[in-house]
Amino acid sequence: MKFSELKLNSGVLEALDAMRFEECTPVQEQAIPIILEGKDLIAVAQTGTGKTAAFLLPVLNRLSEGNHPDEAINCIIMSPTRELAQQIDQQMEGFSYFMPVSSVAVYGGNDGIMFEQQKKGLTLGADVVIATPGRLLSHLNLGYVDLSKVSFFILDEADRMLDMGFYEDIMQIVKYLPKERQTIMFSATMPNKIKQLAQNILNDPTEIKLAISRPADKIVQAAYICYESQKLHIIKSLFEHSVPERIIIFASSKLKVKEVTKALKHMKLNVGEMHSDLDQSQRENMILDFKAGRINILVATDIVSRGIDIDDIRSVINFDVPHDSEDYVHRIGRTARANNDGVAITFVSESEQGKFKAIETFLDKDIYKIQLPAELGEGPEYAPQKQRRGNPRGRNNNNGKRKNFRNRN
Repeated sequence: MKFSELKLNSGVLEALDAMRFEECTPVQEQAIPIILEGKDLIAVAQTGTGKTAAFLLPVLNRLSEGNHPDEAINCIIMSPTRELAQQIDQQMEGFSYFMPVSSVAVYGGNDGIMFEQQKKGLTLGADVVIATPGRLLSHLNLGYVDLSKVSFFILDEADRMLDMGFYEDIMQIVKYLPKERQTIMFSATMPNKIKQLAQNILNDPTEIKLAISRPADKIVQAAYICYESQKLHIIKSLFEHSVPERIIIFASSKLKVKEVTKALKHMKLNVGEMHSDLDQSQRENMILDFKAGRINILVATDIVSRGIDIDDIRSVINFDVPHDSEDYVHRIGRTARANNDGVAITFVSESEQGKFKAIETFLDKDIYKIQLPAELGEGPEYAPQKQRRGNPRGRNNNNGKRKNFRNRN
């Protein structure tokens, strides 16, 4: 379906035309009409499906019609991370170019000047506020933010927000909102905690669910079946004779990220790390260095697996098997983008074989097993039936450019 076939006004269509957006993605085709009708919505859709436009376009369409109060906050968009908030903010700027709609992005990890600019946007009443939960609460607690006229409350990547412990923050923010509002929730998965949140804050929502997409065919997938103690040695052997280029290594914990980074630095490799111990400015600088090629290898927790737009990644290495199939798809989806090829390699220890088999079952394929380097000796037999089976769709818990506030013209 083309965007021109939807009930979008000329300002929205003009912006889409300028950005060369013609065809809707499936989530846009399903979600936009529901949001335009004013219904609450819960949508299960992955990163990369076009979900940001799926909620921004209909909300901008309704705001630009002039039926909402001036100089008041009319829409709140919640984001789990600063990086995702920035990306939504950038898309917001493009989509709203031909419309008299203002916005401000509100997130932590910046200086006092930025805080004051955020305060200005909030007090003057930006139409759309894009915020991380903690920073928005900080402003709310200072008493100068009025959310009583909010018409749209949107939660993007709701499952990630709950994973990061933001449930109570979200419920605190909800207390500041009017009961008569439209609430829209996007999540990559639908665990029980998301269902509970939906019951608490949505009113008779329409539900849409897109099938989890399989990894791109251009991604060559392979795995090493190994002992946990062999993983660092495999990493060293992979990079011993060739200088790596544009690689992300995912690990399950910040402790492992630090361990792998230290080992690679000892090999004199150009490596950086991304995890929750870094503050927002450090994380942002690390991403910029990686994008600019000043860093060849980025070792990271799943903070990078969703919502971060980095093209031209040559390879992804899973130092640990992801918790579930959705996380696997998100991780390896960082490679083979923009018509490039890519390689995804996963290290599978004995205790992770059940989870890895669950991923193979979900993908409906056997992933090629690479023989271990001879100097490392034998690895374990791949016998996942002897291990506790993972859940291909659920969680397995066994493992331990900024811009200022834009005034209306």
